[in-house]
Amino acid sequence: MKDKLEQLFYFGLGSALMAKEKLEQAGESAKGLKEENERKAREFFDQAVAKGSEERGRLKEEVKQLLKEAIDELGLASKADLDALREELARQRQGQS
Repeated sequence: MKDKLEQLFYFGLGSALMAKEKLEQAGESAKGLKEENERKAREFFDQAVAKGSEERGRLKEEVKQLLKEAIDELGLASKADLDALREELARQRQGQS
């Protein structure tokens, strides 16, 4: 009977230690997964920001081109046209003086 109780005690102790080791291993594994997931999330974020920045530049140029076409179609004066007109008026005023 004493041997059976002793074996039962060692069985309980051994089981508890094995469970502790398994939990520690699982904790280390989870920590590694967490670090890997954080790294992947950072990479994804950086890639998304870079892609968004590239797209912003492309869209900006596309909008500029569309505005230029609309201004041309409507026959509106551009900044260059207005500057040339101002220079012409200034020359005419100087000639009258």
